[in-house]
Amino acid sequence: IAPVNAVAAGGAADQGTAPQSARPTGGDPLQAWADKVAPVTGIPARAVRAYGNAELAMREVDRGCHISWATLAGIGRIESNHGQYGGAVLGADGRPSKPIIGVPLDGSSGVRAIGDTDGGQLDGDPVADRAVGPMQFIPGTWRKWASDATGDGRADPQQIDDAALTAARYLCAGGRDMASPAGWWAGILSYNNSTEYAQKVFGLADGYAKAAQKVQAG
Repeated sequence: IAPVNAVAAGGAADQGTAPQSARPTGGDPLQAWADKVAPVTGIPARAVRAYGNAELAMREVDRGCHISWATLAGIGRIESNHGQYGGAVLGADGRPSKPIIGVPLDGSSGVRAIGDTDGGQLDGDPVADRAVGPMQFIPGTWRKWASDATGDGRADPQQIDDAALTAARYLCAGGRDMASPAGWWAGILSYNNSTEYAQKVFGLADGYAKAAQKVQAG
């Protein structure tokens, strides 16, 4: 789990409607934790921080969900290599150096058919929808669950804090308990209805959590 003495950033727990809580004295424990976890997991520290921040935020608003940063990291690895897809670099502001936009969902071989729902506003495509950002949200889904994790007044699917918190809220929907086997599998399959996908997320999440455990134990 993310460090218990850290606080969620930017009013993330209340969707940016309140200012961030005062930082604990002695530095930022979430950042210190992310800096230690990053080398042993191969995840950029900026992404680790975003996943951990989403876990912290959900602890405050939905204690029964038990979403873990490691599960979010497993999804983030598959969807965009933690905001690094196509050679992008994840910046200090949590945004990739170039927008991450998926293939057109036009019904071609192996691809769902989803007509444009956002006028190309998020994905630049006025014909068919495309998944966007580090957590690869379809514009229609983003519109429903969009979250402002940084408190800047804007929910941006390309910004990894916003995207991670949105993914966490989506996975926790309907009172789901992501710490139970049934709840976890139902959550991941709601994200992508593929058993192979869920198995990959599980393997990645398990590896990330075990690596981070060793850091915390040390």
